[in-house]
Amino acid sequence: MKVAIVGASGAVGQEFLRILAERNFPIDELVLFGSQRSAGTKYTFKGKEYEVKLLQHNDDFKGVDIAFTSAGAGTSKEFAADITKYGAVMIDNSSAFRMDEDVPLVVPECNAEDALNRPRGIIANPNCTTIMMVVVLQPLENISHIKRIHVSSYQSASGAGAAAMAELEQQYGEILNGKDVTVKKFPHQLAYNVIPQIDVFQPNGYTKEEMKMYNETRKIMHSDVKCSATCVRVSSLRSHSESVWIETEKPISVEEAQKAIAAAPGCQLKDDPSNLVYPMPLETAGHDDVYVGRIRKDISDENGLTLWLSGDQIRKGAALNAVQIAEYLIKVGNVK
Repeated sequence: MKVAIVGASGAVGQEFLRILAERNFPIDELVLFGSQRSAGTKYTFKGKEYEVKLLQHNDDFKGVDIAFTSAGAGTSKEFAADITKYGAVMIDNSSAFRMDEDVPLVVPECNAEDALNRPRGIIANPNCTTIMMVVVLQPLENISHIKRIHVSSYQSASGAGAAAMAELEQQYGEILNGKDVTVKKFPHQLAYNVIPQIDVFQPNGYTKEEMKMYNETRKIMHSDVKCSATCVRVSSLRSHSESVWIETEKPISVEEAQKAIAAAPGCQLKDDPSNLVYPMPLETAGHDDVYVGRIRKDISDENGLTLWLSGDQIRKGAALNAVQIAEYLIKVGNVK
């Protein structure tokens, strides 16, 4: 099994290396690719040192079985033909192909089989907030069809990459030392603040991030569900959280929801508010599962449920989901 990572120096690229090692992913040969800036950088994987190669339009992907790509939509679009030219499966973490009809958009706990039909050799990894939400909603959808979703996300600096995480830490240091605050990666200062904007605004007043949650949820769950989102950047360093309200065709009790979520793959129930037990990003960072708590009936709608979730954006929200897709393909013998 020859595996390539494109964007190896980024936050998600580095997480790929950690997760592949932790899960003992079957790799016989590993190749790392990056931009002009990161080419030549060396990383250690399972005791062996690897040097990042410059990503170019050539035959470097000949013989590659699986390529994990996380270098931005522009790079994915530019190099997709080179990556898939010789039969490699490209599992792409950018937004480049997510809504293309001939590219499956996959969360293994929800629609793993979609990964088997990939005419262009590309499988898209969904947006982080969408991944975590659908993992939790799928077991509830199995009980009663979800008609409507309202969600507010509380997204950490990690969602904007390694440089953004560093900027948040830098901002806190600058404030504590009475210095001018550096603002480059966010539209405003994030330290001691929340910013009700992630990505650019669209003509309908929603941001691109919020529209991703609407469109991607429908594609993954093969559903006509309507999803209205407000996505907010918060000053935590890692792990995203979401406050989710759903309306189902038939009422689902709190007990039914708790039981279904506790038994669902990729979910951990952490729901004991009387003892102040509920998921928080400080505790979910570095873990694989999506943690769920504060499940309660919506007092304004008899068919409504409200819940809170938190999960590591870089792991399940990005790198882990992609690796799980690859593991599924290997399991069913569908690589090349």
